[in-house]
Amino acid sequence: MTTATSDHRLNRPRRSEPEVPTHAHPTTDALPAPDTRSRWKRAVMVWFDSTASASGAREPSRFVRAVRLLPFIAMHAGCLLVIWVGFSWWALAVAVGLYAVRMFAITAFYHRYFSHRSFRTSRPMQFVFALLGCSAVQRGPLWWAAHHREHHRHSDQEGDLHSPRLHGILWSHLLWFLQPENTGTNTKAVPDLIKYPELRWIDRYDGVVPLALALAMFALGWSIEALGGATSGLQMLAWGFFISTVACYHATYTINSLCHVWGRRRFNTNDDSRNNGVLALLTFGEGWHNNHHYFPGSARQGFYWWEFDLTYYVLWVMSKCRLVWDLNPVPERVYKNARGG
Repeated sequence: MTTATSDHRLNRPRRSEPEVPTHAHPTTDALPAPDTRSRWKRAVMVWFDSTASASGAREPSRFVRAVRLLPFIAMHAGCLLVIWVGFSWWALAVAVGLYAVRMFAITAFYHRYFSHRSFRTSRPMQFVFALLGCSAVQRGPLWWAAHHREHHRHSDQEGDLHSPRLHGILWSHLLWFLQPENTGTNTKAVPDLIKYPELRWIDRYDGVVPLALALAMFALGWSIEALGGATSGLQMLAWGFFISTVACYHATYTINSLCHVWGRRRFNTNDDSRNNGVLALLTFGEGWHNNHHYFPGSARQGFYWWEFDLTYYVLWVMSKCRLVWDLNPVPERVYKNARGG
C-alpha cells in the first residue's frame, strides 16, 4: 500500500533523467498500475482472510465482484470431475455421509445454536461443530449467525439482505452473499460469540477448514485405492468434497429463497415464511420455516410429531448423552395460536 511518506516523495520535483525508449522495459511496462495491484490483493485476500473484506466492501466494482465469484464457480466446476473419475459406492457413501454431518452442523449449530441460542453446550463441543459447520463452505460461524440475526430483525422488510419479496428468488438464493459489501462480519450482532478467540479464528480464516477437508478427501481416496479399494483420490475429491458441498449449499439456500414463496402458513407472521415438508426432508427440519419464524427460540422446528425434524431428534439424543442441554421447548401458547397449514 502507498504510505503517507511515499506520497510526499512522489510529489517532490524530480531531477531530469535521460529519456528511456518505451520498448526498453517490456516487463515493467506490462505491470499493472499500483491501484490495480492493490485491488487484486484485496479481492484475493478475502479468499484467505475474511477481515480483508472490510476494504473490499468500500469498492464493490465489477472487478472485485468477478474475483469474489471465482471460488464459488470453482466449487461447481469441480463437480464436473465426475465425468472423468466416474462413480463408486465408496465415493457415494462418503459424499452422503459428509452431506449429513455438515447439514446437521449447519442446522443444529450454525442456525439453532449460534444464531438463536436455543440450547446450551460445552465450549469444546461448540468448537468442534463450528469446525464442522465451516467445512460446509458457508463461511464462519460469526458471519453466518450475524447475518441470520439481521434477517430475523428485518424479515422480508427493508434491511433483509435475502428477501425474495424485495430482491427476487435468484438474489435470495445465492447472489446476496456473493456481493463484496456482504462479505464482512457484523461483530456487533454477535456480542455473545465474539468473546471466543477460537470462533474468531475460524471466522477470520474460514477457507482453512474447507481446504483441509478437500486435501483429506484426496488422501482418503488415494489410501483406499492403495489398499485395493475401488476408488481414487480424484474420485473421492469430486464426490466427497465438491458434489457433497454443492448439494449442501443449495439445499440450505432454499430456506432463504423457496421457503418464503412455496409452502403453507400455519402462523400469521410479518413475513412470507412458509412450511415446506419437501425442503424439511432435504434440510433435516429447516423447511418448517413458518413455525421457526413465529417462534425462533425453540430447539425444534417441526412443532408436531408428523413434522420431520431430524436435527431436533439428534439434538434430543445428544441431550440424553449430556453433550447438549437445556433444549428450548415450544411453549403451549404457540400451539394455541396455530391455525391450519
